[in-house]
Amino acid sequence: MKALRTHAVGGPETLTLDELPDPVPGKGQVVVAVKACAINFPDTLIIRDLYQFKPERPFAPGGEIAGVVEAVGEGVERFKVGDRVFGGIGNGGLVEKIAVDAQRLFPVPDGVPLEKAASLMMTYGTTIHGLKDRGHIKPGDVMLVLGAAGGVGLSAVELGKAFGARVIAAVSSEEKGEVARRAGADEVVIYPREAMDKDASKDLANRFKAACGPNGANIVYDIVGGQYSEPALRAIAWEGRFLVVGFPAGIPRMPLNLTLLKSCDICGVFWGAFTAREPEKFRAQAAELFELLKAGKIDPLISETFPLERGGEAIAKLENREAVGKLVVTME
Repeated sequence: MKALRTHAVGGPETLTLDELPDPVPGKGQVVVAVKACAINFPDTLIIRDLYQFKPERPFAPGGEIAGVVEAVGEGVERFKVGDRVFGGIGNGGLVEKIAVDAQRLFPVPDGVPLEKAASLMMTYGTTIHGLKDRGHIKPGDVMLVLGAAGGVGLSAVELGKAFGARVIAAVSSEEKGEVARRAGADEVVIYPREAMDKDASKDLANRFKAACGPNGANIVYDIVGGQYSEPALRAIAWEGRFLVVGFPAGIPRMPLNLTLLKSCDICGVFWGAFTAREPEKFRAQAAELFELLKAGKIDPLISETFPLERGGEAIAKLENREAVGKLVVTME
């Protein structure tokens, strides 16, 4: 089988396409013939040794897969050969076949393409955990989403609307703004990609405030970080919740005096650790996502697919903040 792997610390250009023996399922495992692997921001970090987890090399990036069960190990009763499955695996997904703990997988709902299934769990899972457990979202809340046209950002727009919030999408271009509007955003704010001075930062904060309304944002969902976080914090409501999700624009330095003045919370959203620490709650949220998918309230947007040998291009595009929606590597 083929696998796109990292052998040394570096960027996506260092990945190599290797030939490996087919995997054999261990106890409690199934072998999945991978059909689709979604690319997420952690994939850009893990190959550079910048992620929270550092797997032993060589390894394949790719933490979100969908495919067909090819073999079943001892003790597995949930799945049989031929079942369509998907799930988050941390890393290892940019391969043609993989042995996975059966408990980490879910059946793909009827009628859902495997590319869509591979694009669901990490982005929407992160967001449903963030909004419900960390943001305590409720109907009528105002939510400001930074980076609203990426995979996680669009999941926040869709889930925010599904949970009854008014959603303001912050993006870097009018094209991305249109994508966010189609996903249900009530209003769009376009921020600059170039470095902002103090005046530009203040202007952005004022535009965020105007879009959020006189009471500010009850929830700020920050997927971007960098120079955009402080203007967003300045637009937060009294006792608002600022959710820290990612830092593609850099790790911000936040003025903590604002948290006192707004009596607001800054909350981390670490979905991977949550799934390990609270597996039953995670599975309940996954079931809720399936229902929302069936009801048409969420629908992962796949903007581009890549064959396995070009998987590094997908990672590079995400790393350069050029992606809209989800990028998916397909094995056929």
